[in-house]
Amino acid sequence: MNISYSPTPSADGVFPLLRRGFEYGWIDVKMRGIMPDAAEVGRAWQNHEAIFLPAILADTLPSYQSDIAQAHSLMDKVRSGADLSELLEAEIYQDRLQASFELSGVSLEDNDDQGIMKVIFDAWEEDEMVADNLWCKASWLSFDEEDGSLRFRFSFGFEGYEDVAADPVRQDWAARLTDAVFPESAAVTAHPGLNALLQAMLDCQRVGFMERIVYFNANNGGAQMHHDVERGHDGVVFAQLSGSTFWLALPKPKLLDEIGAFLAQAAADKWPQLRQLATDRQALSDYLDERDHEWAEDLLDRTPEFFRHLIERGFAYVLVPGDVLLMPQQSLDTCVWHSVICVGNETGEGLSFALQRLDADESAISPRFPRRSVVN
Repeated sequence: MNISYSPTPSADGVFPLLRRGFEYGWIDVKMRGIMPDAAEVGRAWQNHEAIFLPAILADTLPSYQSDIAQAHSLMDKVRSGADLSELLEAEIYQDRLQASFELSGVSLEDNDDQGIMKVIFDAWEEDEMVADNLWCKASWLSFDEEDGSLRFRFSFGFEGYEDVAADPVRQDWAARLTDAVFPESAAVTAHPGLNALLQAMLDCQRVGFMERIVYFNANNGGAQMHHDVERGHDGVVFAQLSGSTFWLALPKPKLLDEIGAFLAQAAADKWPQLRQLATDRQALSDYLDERDHEWAEDLLDRTPEFFRHLIERGFAYVLVPGDVLLMPQQSLDTCVWHSVICVGNETGEGLSFALQRLDADESAISPRFPRRSVVN
């Protein structure tokens, strides 16, 4: 993908990069890129590089337009203060949920300043409970009141403590819960071409799409530079279903290289603490992995010149509906770090699913419990 950068609007057709009131400059997409073949995808994955798959979902995305519109309606209502648990009791959702899922609780997430509500379900097969404490959690993406970005995350158990990879049964049922609430998930999970490509890339017979997040990136919103490493997962697939997003995405070793290269040509009095860390590559790498890495954040997330540096080095992508971005996340040392900004005024829907290698016959035996009676 060929993207040019300008600190100011230089012509018609350029787009501003704005996130939470911070202006990074303007971009112009000169060339969108071409679809790589399976061999290219495999090589890039083995090299821990981000992989752009332009328009790979374009053939099937039109069939999900009504589901995408319904998802936007749900997002708008939650953003306006509606109760998510009550919204999910509407007929359109109950028709899909009642066969397998029973709402068992609600958490207002008072301990999470970005959390809005967690709706908790149990999964049933006939009269037996097969998975408990599955949830859909709605959250704001930032603390900025001018950023209307939301995410709906699907998982299970105690958030932040549960080893999700250790419980494939509940992980699978949490994925099925995503399908019930956001059926447009099948644009990714049931796409023959994408699945064949992923199976070849991961050298497996079946791909699991786990720990699912449905994003709605709004104007002035996005995500700061981060990674998504989690035990048991190989990487992340992000699919743009509506709207558009700008990405910076590069493997951690490259990020370390580019930090060093940028600091070498920047003014000597800038980022003194980070400069000191950068004299020891391992120390800088370890610092990035710390929860609080403010010195690095100042460069990675609040320096337009560094954005320009990464764009000109070829690490930038702009996704439109039908596009997919693959990001290896095998380890803290090699994972793809990425930064996201909404492009334009439209709040866009994106799917972010963890990838997991599975055998064709891989399954787990789920615990069975007597179904409790429901009192109306």
